This record gives sequence, C-alpha cells and structure tokens, in this order.
Amino acid sequence: MTSILLTHIKQLLQVRKNSPANIPGTAMDDLPLLEDAWLWIENGVIKDYGHMDELPQVNVPHKDCSSSLVLPTFVDPHTHLVFANWREEEFEMRIKGYSYEEIAAAGGGILNSAKKLQYMDEAQLYERAMERVHEIIQTGTGAVEIKSGYGLSVEAELKMLRVIKKIKENAPIPVKATFLGAHAFPVAYKLNHAGYIDLLVNEMLPQIADEGLADYIDVFCERGYYSVAETEKILEAGAKYGLKPKIHVNQFSSSGGVQVGVKMNALSVDHLEVMGDDEINSLKNSHTIPTLLPSCSFFLGIPYGPARKLMEANLPVALGTDYNPGSTPSGNVAFLLSLACIKLKMTPFEAINASTINAAAAIELQHQLGSITRGKKANLIITQPIPSLAYWMYAFGKGNQLIKEVIIN
Repeated sequence: MTSILLTHIKQLLQVRKNSPANIPGTAMDDLPLLEDAWLWIENGVIKDYGHMDELPQVNVPHKDCSSSLVLPTFVDPHTHLVFANWREEEFEMRIKGYSYEEIAAAGGGILNSAKKLQYMDEAQLYERAMERVHEIIQTGTGAVEIKSGYGLSVEAELKMLRVIKKIKENAPIPVKATFLGAHAFPVAYKLNHAGYIDLLVNEMLPQIADEGLADYIDVFCERGYYSVAETEKILEAGAKYGLKPKIHVNQFSSSGGVQVGVKMNALSVDHLEVMGDDEINSLKNSHTIPTLLPSCSFFLGIPYGPARKLMEANLPVALGTDYNPGSTPSGNVAFLLSLACIKLKMTPFEAINASTINAAAAIELQHQLGSITRGKKANLIITQPIPSLAYWMYAFGKGNQLIKEVIIN
C-alpha cells in the first residue's frame, strides 16, 4: 500500500464532497476550496482531506506544500496529437495573409497532414505521439481525448486509431479515442462525397468496431467540409456501432450543426467561434456540453467563442486545447486558462471549472477525475509558491513554470 500526506497546502482547490455531472452557468464562478489544508493519497486515490488543525496522526510520509496551491490535473477533451509532422510552412503563409480556408484550398491544412501521415509507419507515429503525451502531462494534463482524422483512407485511419489504442494501453493517464474519418474529403473523393462517406460507413466503421478502436465519432460540420445532412448520416452510422457523437462545428460559419449535435445527443459540440441565439437556445435542456478552443482562435486570428453568453444561458462550458499541427501547435492548458480569462472574459474560477470537471464530463470521466473528491484518482497539480489562483492566469508568460509538480497515479 502506497500512501502520502500532502500537508500545509495554502489552498486545496475544487473540493467537492460529491462529484457533480458538470458545473453549469453562474455556478461555474464558485470553486470550493480549503485554506491551510492536507490531502491523503492512498494507492493513487484520494482517501481524505481536511484542515491542518484536523491532520490525522498516521504513519505515512508527509510532503510539505507550504505556499502552494493543489488542484486536480486538467482534462483536455479535444486534441489531434497523433500526427506525423508539424506544418510551420503554413504558419508563414498565414503571416503573409492567407486564410485557413485559402491554405486548405492550396493543398495545405488537413490534407497536408494526411499526406505526411500516410508515409509514416505505425511505430514512429506512436513514438512521436507518446512524446507529446508526456509533454502535456508535465504541463498539468491528467486525461486526454485524441482524434484520428489525418488518415482519410481505410488503412491510414485504422493506423491512427491503433496508435491511439496503444497510447491508451501504455500512457499513465486516461485516454479517450475519437474516430474523425470525416475531417475532410480526400483528394480522390473531392467530387464524390457520397463515395467517401460510403467508404467511411461501410468499410471503416465495421473494422473500427471489430477492433474496439474508438469511444466516440466526430465530424467536421463546416462550410467546405461536411454538410449538416452528411454529418447526421455519419453520426447515425456511428451510433449503430455504439460510438457516441462529438462534433467540430461553427468554427467559421453557422450551419445548423449545433442543432444536429443536440438532436443526436452528442457529448459535446466543439469550437463554436460563430454562435447565434438559435444555437445557444438549442443547447438549453440538452446533455450536450459546449466546448471552446481559445488557443485555436488565438493562433488563427478568428473570433473567440462566446463563453459569457453560454454561461448566462446556464450551460456548462468546457475548455480544450485543440492540440494539432495546423491551427493549435500547443497542448499548454496553463496558457489556455490565461486566454480564457483575457479573451473569453471568464473568471479564474470559471476557467478552472471549465478545464477540470466540465472537461472531464465532455469525455465521460467526471466520476474519475476533475475534482478533489474522496475515491477519485489522485491526479494532481502542485503549484510553485504563488499569491493566488488569479496570479497564475495573470502571469500568462510563465504558466508552466508555476507548476512545481504533477502527481499521476
């Protein structure tokens, strides 16, 4: 039995006696905490916690956390961290004024990543992806969702998903796998969308199901990519194999994809940079979590998702990094939190709720992670001595440096 007591914690954050399904709306600005606290970890699980004047007299090692904050590790519910190579050449194109859509039309974007990935073997792809997994763990992420979508062929999509499955088996943190074969249309099917969707539905999905390669299914429902009708058809096909939907939607335009997500009982609808009242109203009284990706907005120079409007509608906003080689080459959640405060006008408490318990709910891990709750996994962040939680977001240039230690399992 392995036990440790963290003692003299300046603030123990996100303390919840019972684990909620999520934290909606105005409640997101409430972050329960204990001052001058202790936390008892046993066999990788939170056994107990309390104030220092109630410290249990037990014979286990102590770790002094004076002047430090302790909180649950972040959950990243939206990433594409399995890819072959970076796309810094597109970064230069963007500096010269090319838009995301213009770069894609010139052969860049998702198709660029797909071309690079098809020539890389599975072992090398896995090795590079695991480096990124360890990178995000060091910066505070304790669970992650990873999508396919840079394959766009039967062989390459299966290769990606097998890599994600191997990551699941070997990474020290929980991993969820999402099938995103509908990320773009391959060049060969540019004028034959129905043919590619047939390939996706009738060849890819049965093999993915046979090998148990995915938890979820995703579609890029966007102008120039997949229509609302195509999205619904693909999600319905995935549902027959037990794959729950998540959707890339409303990144550049409003198309009705959010409403399809609600209709299909999607776990989350992600991006949402372009949102009207109709989309927000459709999310009310649903179980679908709006997930915002402000690092993508920062990198591409596009609008930020309307976090305040979503919270005013009493919705449980989640945050994800969108870690990928084209539009967000970063899995840095500390920077994401600063963006949430500076650009989305979220309070520090709201940002932490969005990146812990709500992000966990967006990938069905809220019963394991996301709060300081007895019986949950003790995946934790211990900060350097800092004056307050707000200081962490305020000091945006050194967010990662303010993490002293990440405890996993």
